[in-house]
Amino acid sequence: MANFFNDNPELKFHLTHPLMKKIIDLKERDFAEKEKFDYAPQDFEDAMDNYEKVLEIVGEISGDVIDPNAESVDAEGPSLIDNEVKYARGTEENYDALVEAGLIGMTLPRKYKGLNFAITPYIIAGEMISRADAGFANIWGLQDCAETIYEFASEKLKDEYLPMFSKGATAAMDLTEPDAGSDLQAVQLKAIYNADKDTWTLNGVKRFITNGDADISLVLARSEEGSQDARGLSLFVYDRREKAVKVRRIERKLGIKGSPTCELVFDDAPAYLIGNRRMGLIKYVMSLMNSARLGVGAQSIGIAEAAYREALKYAKERAQFGKPIIQFPAVYEMLTNMRINIAAHRSLLYETARMVDMYKCYIEISEDRKLEKEERTEMKTYQRFADVFTPLLKLTASELSNTIAYDALQVHGGAGFMKDFPIERIFRDARITSIYEGTSQLQVIAAIRGVMTGVYLTKIKEYEAMPVNPESEYLKRELAKMTHAYEEVVEEVKATDDSEFTDFHARRLVEVAGNIVMGHLLLQDAMRDPSYKNIAELFIKAKGDENRGKIAYIRRSDLRDLGTYKQVISEEV
Repeated sequence: MANFFNDNPELKFHLTHPLMKKIIDLKERDFAEKEKFDYAPQDFEDAMDNYEKVLEIVGEISGDVIDPNAESVDAEGPSLIDNEVKYARGTEENYDALVEAGLIGMTLPRKYKGLNFAITPYIIAGEMISRADAGFANIWGLQDCAETIYEFASEKLKDEYLPMFSKGATAAMDLTEPDAGSDLQAVQLKAIYNADKDTWTLNGVKRFITNGDADISLVLARSEEGSQDARGLSLFVYDRREKAVKVRRIERKLGIKGSPTCELVFDDAPAYLIGNRRMGLIKYVMSLMNSARLGVGAQSIGIAEAAYREALKYAKERAQFGKPIIQFPAVYEMLTNMRINIAAHRSLLYETARMVDMYKCYIEISEDRKLEKEERTEMKTYQRFADVFTPLLKLTASELSNTIAYDALQVHGGAGFMKDFPIERIFRDARITSIYEGTSQLQVIAAIRGVMTGVYLTKIKEYEAMPVNPESEYLKRELAKMTHAYEEVVEEVKATDDSEFTDFHARRLVEVAGNIVMGHLLLQDAMRDPSYKNIAELFIKAKGDENRGKIAYIRRSDLRDLGTYKQVISEEV
């Protein structure tokens, strides 16, 4: 019997972070529902016990159901029958198990039959499911759409659609189109309003829609005739029971094959407006995408964990030249680097999740009462940090997922290239993480604001003020040196007063900041668990060298280099 929660102590370690006490108190409104619902917690300890018990159930389903089904789902995939998507047999088994366990709509309030979970334990569940099968994690994780309905839709829409999730309703985000991928403000699917009937209908095509034949879909559409930018877009709910959308095809993909990616044709499809017109992309989809990017961060760490464990297992069992290959420095260095980088990025994942928890809890409270001045300040602070930590996480975790899957396959040698081992599937599944929900290049555009406005530096200074174990002081000093160099090079880039030069070095600057942040997080982890000390030491040493290289490259370059790069490309045209 495998349990992906119990076999990974890091998950419980992050679940029990000290900030969780405040998050739970805020989320439970001082446990106001303990008399109203028999499954509502009585106090903090009861809430944590609930979290652990539910996560143990997720861990058990992940280990005993989803993981064993992953290979057959990858081989079978979904099919299109009579204009309806039919999941692979294993996918149906997976989803049924989670529905039966009450694990759809985990973060929804209890009045909508949800568990009222904070974001952090929900993300832990997502990491475990992703470790078991990254493709299936997409189907389960689209319950994020329920959060968007809860946050922005009318009471009527909430009452109609939110209780459906606990009964097993599936969801989809219908955003991208053939000519509108990363540039969502180019969306052209039309939303037509009938003033006499007070109804909306949708017409057009959506492409690359994950779980496109879902029960409940959130659709981004152009509601303002003659508009060409984001201000002309609104967000709608489409109900599959209307049967007004045709699934034109299911895409054939490199990886995450169990998750159906569809092309959809809307033909006078009835839909319901969420919130206010014109705010679809500017407000509602941005919130939805941030949640999705946090989810991809969890998915990336889950994939990396799966790849690392496969490589570790193989390296222990595979013997060459008279001994297991794990005894060779070339191999154990690779495995150790996997281990420390997963730990660092997992710390970043749950730090970001806690930030999101904090500001979202205050937003919920503000709907019932006016926030105190200190509360408003704290909410804005956490939201500001979350806004730049989310793209940082999505960028670095997805790239790490690909690197670790690559190295894990390399540890397997020729066997890893065959379909005899799970690493071949995991390797293919990892590739999408740095592409969907905003490519790595787009995450850099979002994250560079944290560099240029000083938000990352503000948080780094907060970490610097925190105590560390005496034996880790030298590592803290090393991080201080890295921070000083980071501050200097940021000012040097700003001094050029050239936006293209800033964009050219944006990824390097963001990654330098991210390495410093993760180094500090590991030192804080070591305060609670001494086993993180060695991980922090190896990570900070490696990233110190990496940062120095990136900073040296930035300082050696100048504006003329941009023209040289362009010239090389122009010579190829």
